[in-house]
This record gives sequence, structure tokens and C-alpha cells, in this order.
Amino acid sequence: MLSAQSISLFVGLSILSATLPGAAQDAICFVSLKPGLLATPKDGRLFVILSVTNEPEPRLALGRPGSKGPQAFAMDVRGFASGTTQTVKHSSFGYPAHSMDDFFAQAGRSNEAGRAFTIQALFDCNPDLRVRNAPGNAFSKPQRVTVENLKNGSLRIELGEQVPEETLPPDKGQLRFVKLRSKLLTEFYDRPIYLRAGLVLPRDFEQEKERRYPLWVRIGGLNTRYSSVVHLMDEHSDFKKVWMGDDTPRFVLLQVDGAGPLGDPYQINSANSGPYGDAITRELIPAIEQQFRCVGKPEARVLSGVSTGGWVCLALQIFYPDYFNGAWASCPDPVDFRSFEVVNIYKDTNAYVNAHGNERPSERDLKGDTILTMRQELGVEQLLGAGNDYALSGEQWGEWTATFSPRGTDGRPAPLWDGGTGQISASVAGAWKKYDLRMVLEGNWKTLAPMLRGKIHIASGEADQYFLNNAVHLLDDFLTKADPPAEAHIAYGPGKGHGWSNLSTKGMLEEMNGRVTGAVK
Repeated sequence: MLSAQSISLFVGLSILSATLPGAAQDAICFVSLKPGLLATPKDGRLFVILSVTNEPEPRLALGRPGSKGPQAFAMDVRGFASGTTQTVKHSSFGYPAHSMDDFFAQAGRSNEAGRAFTIQALFDCNPDLRVRNAPGNAFSKPQRVTVENLKNGSLRIELGEQVPEETLPPDKGQLRFVKLRSKLLTEFYDRPIYLRAGLVLPRDFEQEKERRYPLWVRIGGLNTRYSSVVHLMDEHSDFKKVWMGDDTPRFVLLQVDGAGPLGDPYQINSANSGPYGDAITRELIPAIEQQFRCVGKPEARVLSGVSTGGWVCLALQIFYPDYFNGAWASCPDPVDFRSFEVVNIYKDTNAYVNAHGNERPSERDLKGDTILTMRQELGVEQLLGAGNDYALSGEQWGEWTATFSPRGTDGRPAPLWDGGTGQISASVAGAWKKYDLRMVLEGNWKTLAPMLRGKIHIASGEADQYFLNNAVHLLDDFLTKADPPAEAHIAYGPGKGHGWSNLSTKGMLEEMNGRVTGAVK
């Protein structure tokens, strides 16, 4: 939510850059912080974004890969203070065009020399929430310019607005919201770190004061915030109709938060993001169960998730096998790293180019045509990450790297491959094995089997846009032959894409209820 306060913004365009005081020949623009906007100097990443539209604002479209995203230039800034100015230069890292000259050339080839663009600056300086609209981030008002404007003069932009401090959504109807300071994460980061959660209470929660409920832990897709429960319970949503139905099994729904200091924390313990798995199981869930009258027993806890959430719910079930009583995963992120999308991280030598010398795809449409290549996707993540490091992007590959990689000697997540060349590091790939779910299961099956029997449920579309079905098949190969039997349930949807499930919300709740029956008194 943007501040309601109207803050003036001055953007000056000159005909000749020499007429601007302090203008530099290689400057794209000069970005200043409004006096008094920030209480103290901040470190962060400064972006100048050019978009053909203002819907959404360019800063909110930042990070979209390929043709879906805007042109942007970025630079790291240390100690950016109110009332001071930073120069964004032609040498600043750019994407999709890597330089302003390339951008001008592309615009010229497209006969867009006179075309108007919306320009906006963003200073991303919140160290605890790796989202563009994080509280405290400073930004300018959008301004329309043309390529000729950019060519003929140096632009001055003032960061005059700031994302307001965080406030939880209001409790309403069945919705509740919780913000909990995590002792484990605070110790890891040596500064206060909070866990956030959205709750959807069962229909009769306020009337049946003595009743205790099983807990459904729900994890959304990449970067899904805890506040997404607001949309789940929208007045006309299909979910709400099911949830409030007379014959719907009663659960307390806990939506975890997909935002943290390095992006989506994937809710497990990692060397870089910290002990999120322990924080969820030892701090958040016990607090929720006590406050909202849950049963509070392992047999009365179930998990579900889609995409990122699909992987997370399986990982939580596997890494905490006797803490949960079943996981329902739809189109999970790679569950076998021999098929990490289309990369075998253990045998392939390059992430961008395959053995045939062709660019690897990272996204396809339902007909099989390539939408995005690995190189393109990693390019935009280099733009987002401090030091042009995709491992710090707060987006998909950066978040996987922050979750699965060891910490490098520079204190950053060790990259699985070189961001520029795509060359894979065999040593880092070896370190990822501890998060390869098929490998974890296969290597520890005798111990895990009694605790996981019948608990694994997976649905995968066979035309998944991110090739995630390939890894599901590899996991299926193991689970089918596992001894003792896994009694896993895996369904495939021929011709179905990312997000497909074989179960409706009602159907999944009924299956979950079948597992928790007997635990609720």
C-alpha cells in the first residue's frame, strides 16, 4: 500500500546534458533522495526502470523475465542519505538490454525512437523482506519520457515516496493474522526477524468453544505472502463456498509467509536463510495451535502446497517425518536434482547450453514452444541481485541457491553455476544433495519408511511449463519400488500444465480428514 500523503516530485529533462549542473557524459540519470525521507543512511540496490506501460507501476513489474518485463538498470549503493544524489551510468548493469546504447539500438530497430516510456526509480533497502514493495523502500513517481528525451539530456529523478511501515491486515470474519518474533532466526541474523502467518478459522470456531481442530499448513507458490488468505476468503471465491459448507471437514488453516531476507525461505533449515524449518515447527506452529484451539498432535497436522509450496510441503514432511501426518503436493519444484527443470546438476557441465550446443529452455507453453531460456531468466536475476549476483536476487534461482547452497567464503550463497557463463560447479552440486528429496528418501528409507507410509501425495501435469513432471517421474520410480512399501499416491494429468491437481479443495480436505480422524476429540 502506498502512502496517502501527496509528495511532490521534480523531474527535469534538459536538451543538452551540459546545461545540467554536475552532468556526466556517461550518466543515464541522477537519482536523489528527498531531504528527510530516510532517517539514517541506507545500503541497498538502486534501480531505474523503463516500461512501455504504467500498469502496474514499473517498480512493481521489476523482475519479470523476458518480454514480460521492463528494461532496467541497477547499481549497488552504500550509505545513501537523504538529500544526496547517485549517478546511474551507462556502465550500470542493465537487462534485457545490457547497456543504454543497446536499448537505444533496439528502440531504433523497432522504430520506437519517439515512443513514450514510463520511467521510475526504486531504492530497495529493506534487509529483512526481499520484495520490491517492502516497507521502507524509496521510490519516485512514474514519469513519461521518450527515447529522444533520454538521448538528448540527463534526467534528474527524486525518490520522494516511501513504502509505509508494515501493518497486519485486520482480523475479519474467519481471518486472523499473526506476527511472531522468532528467537531462532533472530539469533541467526543477529537482528529481529519475524514469522508471519495468515489464519482461516473453521466456520463454527466462535460458537463451539470447547472443540479442538486439526491444523492444515498451507504453502503457496513462489513468494506467496501470508496475506493471500484475504483473497482465499473473498466474498465470492469458490474456496470460501467450500470452506463454509455444511459438510466440509473442519480445520484451522495456517498460511505461512513466502518472504524473508533472501526471498522465499522455503521453510526449511539452510546455511544461508537460517533455521526456518525449526522456527516453523518449534515456534510458529506451537504458538498457533495453542492460540487457536488446535489438537496439537502430529497425527492432527497436515500439509499442502503448489509449485514452490509443493516442494516445501514434501520437504517438511520428509525432514520432520513424525511431526506431520501427510503432505499433498501439486506440481512441486524439482524433487530429484537429476532433472532440475532440464538440468542434471550432477552430470551436466553447463546450465545455459545443453550437450547439443543449444540454449536450454526454462519455460515452455502447453504446445512445447520455448517461452524463456535459462540464460534469459538468470539475466534478470543478475539485475536484481546485489553485486549482479543472481544468488541474491530474491527470485526463483536465487532462492533455490540461498536454500540449497553452502555459504561461500564471501558470506554469500555459493552459486551452483557462474552467472555469466553457466558453468556448473561440481562441488556446489554435491552440497545440494542434502536437499534432493529423492536422494534423501532413497538413502534413509529404512528409517523413514515407517514414518512416511501413506503420507506422500503428488499431482503433476505432464505438460508442466517448467518441466517439473520429469523429476516427479524420477521420484515415482523410487517410491514404486521402495521396500518397505511407500504407499505413496502420485497422479499425472496428460496435457495438463503447471498448477494442475487431481483433487478439488473439497476432495483434498476429505482425504486429509481421513488421515486425522481419531486425533480430534
